[in-house]
Amino acid sequence: MTQAKPDIYKIGVNVPAEFLQGLMDSINEVMEPIYPNYDRVFSYWPVKGTWRPLKGSNPYLGEIGKVEVADEMRLEFAVKEKDLEAVISTMAEHHPYQEPAIDIIPMISWKSVIPSDASRKRYRRSSASCGS
Repeated sequence: MTQAKPDIYKIGVNVPAEFLQGLMDSINEVMEPIYPNYDRVFSYWPVKGTWRPLKGSNPYLGEIGKVEVADEMRLEFAVKEKDLEAVISTMAEHHPYQEPAIDIIPMISWKSVIPSDASRKRYRRSSASCGS
C-alpha cells in the first residue's frame, strides 16, 4: 500500500438535540459531497455531556461554578480538506455553545487503499462471500 496524503477529515461534535437538524442543514450547504450521488451524509446518536462553566464564561446551558450534565447528540461526518474551513466556521456560527468541542481527525480515503475501480469491484465480489 502506498502512503496516501489525508485529504478527508472526520468531524465530530456534541450538540443539543434541538439544534441537530439545523446544524446538519447548515453544514451540508457549505460542503461538496464526499460520496458520489449522496449529500447530507451524517451519523448521530445520543450521548451525555458534562461541563462546569467558569468565571468569565457565558454558557448556553448551566450556571457558573456548577457541574452541568445534559443530553446531547453526537454528530459525525466526513469533509474534504478544501471545505474544512467553511464547515468549521459554519459549525461555530450555528452551534449554540460558546466553545463547542469540535474534533477534527485526518483520514485516508478507503478508495486510496484499493486504487482502481476494477480492483474495488473485485474486492466487493470476493468479500461478499464472507457473510455467507
